[in-house]
Amino acid sequence: MTHYKFLDHGSVTTPRGFRAAGVTAGFKRNGAPDFAMIESEVPANFAGAFTSCTFAAAPVQLCRRRVLSEEFIRAAVINSGNANACTGPTGLANAEATCVLAANRLGIRPEEVVVSSTGRIGVQMPMETVKKGIELAADALSSEGGAEAARAIMTTDTVPKSVAVELEIDGIVLSIGAMTKGAGMIDPALKVPHATMLCYITTDAKIDNTLLREMIAANAEESFNRITVDGDMSTNDTVIIMANGLSGAEIRGGTPQAERFREALLAVMQRLAREMVMDGEGATKFVTVKVVHAESKQDARLCAEAVANSLLCKTAWYGGDPNWGRVVAALGYSGAAFNPDHTNIYYDGKPVVLQGGDAGTPEEELSGIVAQREFTVLIDLADGAAEYWVWTCDVSHEYVKINADYHT
Repeated sequence: MTHYKFLDHGSVTTPRGFRAAGVTAGFKRNGAPDFAMIESEVPANFAGAFTSCTFAAAPVQLCRRRVLSEEFIRAAVINSGNANACTGPTGLANAEATCVLAANRLGIRPEEVVVSSTGRIGVQMPMETVKKGIELAADALSSEGGAEAARAIMTTDTVPKSVAVELEIDGIVLSIGAMTKGAGMIDPALKVPHATMLCYITTDAKIDNTLLREMIAANAEESFNRITVDGDMSTNDTVIIMANGLSGAEIRGGTPQAERFREALLAVMQRLAREMVMDGEGATKFVTVKVVHAESKQDARLCAEAVANSLLCKTAWYGGDPNWGRVVAALGYSGAAFNPDHTNIYYDGKPVVLQGGDAGTPEEELSGIVAQREFTVLIDLADGAAEYWVWTCDVSHEYVKINADYHT
């Protein structure tokens, strides 16, 4: 039985003391909302996890420094439509200037502001547009603004992604709220403190930075680092959590309360991770690839990720084709150590491969499974006790269209 509950219409402003806004600054040609701001009424403890891409964007570089040097933050600004990646010293200066502009408008220190960007790579940030966004967002900040903020950070997403849970610790009710964006260029390998996915998490619990960092690191490995849409890691992947303590509940490391909070936080992160895959660019299928009885966790991971990222598998799933030859081929080139003659594969529990060969299940039964919106590919290596899972999706004509047109 879970000790937390998901709230209807939950968002980053569900926890006490957080305000947010989503506005149209002018980054997007179509006039859609493209600039968001989150503010805590009081200084908030925080932690972050960021892309391990060598070409990390300027906002990522700035946030890494904040995580290492600052104890508290008060605000975050996020723009959609320009990634501020591969922009050199000018891009980094613009990220810093964005923090200064926001801090001046909010009456806080620049060091209390973090910034994230998503969109086109290699284009300098239009600072007049940033200034406009900051002014509009600061004026629009509201305790009801979480939904608008989630909409403003979208790029190729088809729906905004927000969630919140409520739980009770030591007689005090507290909440965790979050928003994320991501539909393509999704295959995070988040590192702490080094997702395009962006995720902002808020809570009104009091938690120190060290414990927040530990929780984000552990939970990212069981959520955002387990998803892939297209196998492409972004330059801008970012997860930031802010904890302002306004509920009065304090979470200390090594306690049952900390474990209860971590479990609720994981539920939030996994819900958003799932939503990103469900909303993958052009996706029509949500597929769980699970490897069990591997000799090591690394072998299980190599196998799961090879299948989850295989274009041949993903296009077969889109067409409703149960072609298991593509699955075994991906396993074979994964680099994992296993005995193919021991390998069994199941689609939603139906045997597809037994002892490395055709299981004999009628193809029409397997086709019906692969035609579903959701299904599971279970790979049993029969070599050990380790396992690993990945959430992935198919690749459709629409994915090609979106990414062929994205730059123009």
